[in-house]
Amino acid sequence: MNEKEISEIRRRFRPDKSNITRIRGCYVNEQREIVTQFSQSLGLMQQEEAEELLAILKKTLSGTIGKNLIDIEFATRQVLEGEEHKLLMALRDSSLEDDDAVREFYGRVIQALNLEGKYLILLACDKYDVPYYAEDGEKQEDSSEVFSYFLCSICPVKLTKPALGYYASENTFRNIASDWIVSAPELGFLFPAFDDRSANIYNALYYSHNLAENHAEFVDAIFKTEIPMPAAEQKETFQSILSETIADDCNLDVVQTVHSELSGLIEEHKTNKEKEPLVISKETVKGVLKSCGVPETRVTAFEEKYDDAFGADMEISPRNIIDTKQFELRTPDVTIRVNPECSDLVDTRVINGVKYILIRADEGVEVNGVNIHIS
Repeated sequence: MNEKEISEIRRRFRPDKSNITRIRGCYVNEQREIVTQFSQSLGLMQQEEAEELLAILKKTLSGTIGKNLIDIEFATRQVLEGEEHKLLMALRDSSLEDDDAVREFYGRVIQALNLEGKYLILLACDKYDVPYYAEDGEKQEDSSEVFSYFLCSICPVKLTKPALGYYASENTFRNIASDWIVSAPELGFLFPAFDDRSANIYNALYYSHNLAENHAEFVDAIFKTEIPMPAAEQKETFQSILSETIADDCNLDVVQTVHSELSGLIEEHKTNKEKEPLVISKETVKGVLKSCGVPETRVTAFEEKYDDAFGADMEISPRNIIDTKQFELRTPDVTIRVNPECSDLVDTRVINGVKYILIRADEGVEVNGVNIHIS
């Protein structure tokens, strides 16, 4: 799914937009025991409560594609014979009314998921009359098809701290006792995917709030497929491969060029408003390294390490491996963050046998908010 398709489904999560009439779920304690199950009608809830519940579910479709939102792809054999896929289809086709399928799903989640503390498993089903758009972009009254899907959100339930609160109706301050509240989703998914504005039962859209944790055990239990390493781990792995394989040739100019070239690709993709998420292959990085004059032996070493870490055919999002908003230099004792557009102000040099990081200061320097004079 691309950003536009995700946004289209996100807009469904309002009482006046969706056909979600009921939320199913269960409350799980620290011992992985189901405390209670529920099937709650949105129509019988107060409007504010219904809106809040839909807003929580909506957050399962938030974040960045390739970081928080990851495409899950099923093999043809899984779609035809796989038990995991059959269960997902049973949930979707029954509009979550198949009690046996719901109980089996709860069991698989609870058995596989390593999540500390209490949490809620929330399930919601929606039928979306997908509007048809003419070639001129004009929205037509008739829908082209009905997109039937369900959303799963797994939300930690956390204990709030006691606090002092002001009660306007009483014009007084009183203590607010601690209580258990539902937090934003930690993980979840949409099935089936909404690709080309149509149902794609060969894909699901998976969500993970934490960039350092993708809950691979959950993905294996529910989808029986592998998931790319977390975005934070991709960044660390890429940095490690670059520094290890290029070694002595890994100077400031090389890192600046890699950062600049990948930032340029990201900016171009954004400017052109490309629908599909931006990904790069190892060939992209190899081309940048060669343009910097990195020896062929070092480039080959990079390729081999990349294949071992990511896989020979693996494409990754450049947003996962660089930060377009800052350029960072670090020593054991000092960290310097520079606007990427001004990274040319930074240089490294050896003076009298001592290594230095130099920053050109043409327009004055402030230290702790105080302008200082450099003589």
